[in-house]
Amino acid sequence: HLDLMCLRVAVRLAAENGLRGTAVRRLAARVAGQVHEAARRSLGPGQGGLERAEFEELFPWGPAPAHLGGGTGWASAVLAEGLLVPAGTGYRFAHEEFADWIQGVHLDLDEALRALVHTRRTADDGPERVPVPHHRAGPVVEALLRLERHGGTGPLASRLADLVHALDADPGSWWAARLLTSTLARVPDATPYTAVLGLLSHRFVAWRQQRRPVPAELGPAFWSALALQPDTRFALLRRLVHADGPPCETGPRFLDAAARLLTADPVGTIPQLVRWFDDDRPLPATPHATVATAAQALLHTHRDRAPDTLTEALADSTHRRAGQLLGVLAEEEPAAVCRAVHRWARDERSARRAAAVTYGLRVVPYVRDGADRALLRHAALVLLDRSDDPAPHGGALALLVRDPGSRDRHLARALEHFAAGDPQLPPDALTGALITHPGPVLAAFGTRLGRADAAATFQVLADATTPGLAGRVAALLRDAVR
Repeated sequence: HLDLMCLRVAVRLAAENGLRGTAVRRLAARVAGQVHEAARRSLGPGQGGLERAEFEELFPWGPAPAHLGGGTGWASAVLAEGLLVPAGTGYRFAHEEFADWIQGVHLDLDEALRALVHTRRTADDGPERVPVPHHRAGPVVEALLRLERHGGTGPLASRLADLVHALDADPGSWWAARLLTSTLARVPDATPYTAVLGLLSHRFVAWRQQRRPVPAELGPAFWSALALQPDTRFALLRRLVHADGPPCETGPRFLDAAARLLTADPVGTIPQLVRWFDDDRPLPATPHATVATAAQALLHTHRDRAPDTLTEALADSTHRRAGQLLGVLAEEEPAAVCRAVHRWARDERSARRAAAVTYGLRVVPYVRDGADRALLRHAALVLLDRSDDPAPHGGALALLVRDPGSRDRHLARALEHFAAGDPQLPPDALTGALITHPGPVLAAFGTRLGRADAAATFQVLADATTPGLAGRVAALLRDAVR
């Protein structure tokens, strides 16, 4: 933008003074030099502009001095191109963002930070120390961003950490809060400043717990907008939810921010919330909830956003809360769990195949759709076909004999597993077969009743109240107790 504007000013000057070719380019360089000098002078006390005399010295109305190459019309050309505009009794750069950038190039950053943040004003300050208007924050932010571009992330991280400490000493410091948040919000990647953000989040929670005032700029919107990977952002939010106030307190909340992120990007957010399951610290905002239960509730509430991602993330976790939520999903979202079982049965990981059996058996009582039954049936057949992993075979047979469409073909093999005491094939898996194939099923039950773990078998038989079965079941039970 600067090069283009200076070239346009130079073209105007050249047209007035009869210059062409390389002379125009040299003139554009001189214009750029004057613009930079204008930026340096704008950094002085005041509103960030030039006094009339300064403007006319840099951009003369009449003949220009020799070091500018002579000619006339500098002031007219600069104003005509809109590089600077009149402001009160002086002039200022027309575009605020450009003004902030070019002034930031010339700012003595450390001196500015010392004056604005690290030196407290006192009642003894003389009248010569005039407060800097808040709208002059832009050049300081630009200087901080320039520090990263030209010096790397280390020097900027050091200055930002100093701002956190200054804010800790004085949470009411407008300059510390504004410079910190504005700079972090504009870096292209905030990951190198994770340590600074961690320090800031710790202090923010401490301020809230100590009932100290906190800058509004550090609310949930700031943390949600940072250029961070989901794992880093949610590690910070996991700490910041402890800063949420009680339900009666108004204002934005960090737990609500997590919910909004979940809604906006469920695929990226769900695995992060599952990681909160091991955090049993109570939430001050809701005394009966913990970080873990809050995460579990969020995932349940928004379960329809990306159900397949949710089931996979829960299966990846070994935490009991993941199993609890999968159990709830089996009842409330059977289609999603059936799809998961179908995927897991074909997985090369034995833990996934075991999960296919566990949650296939959990979901089957709630399946009403033919397509979902077909998924479970196919999953069971895939598990049976794996001769190298016989552990899930009993569970696969339990799924197949529950399904009237596959019961006849697999019942005999299922009864062998059942009679042998296969823990993956529970007695209630044969409830339907007890009605359709009473003879062989009752025979297998008789064998199973002779084992030490017969309590569940007794219960299933006791619940078999079909008139055609009652007598045969009673006889079997009498024989078993003799």
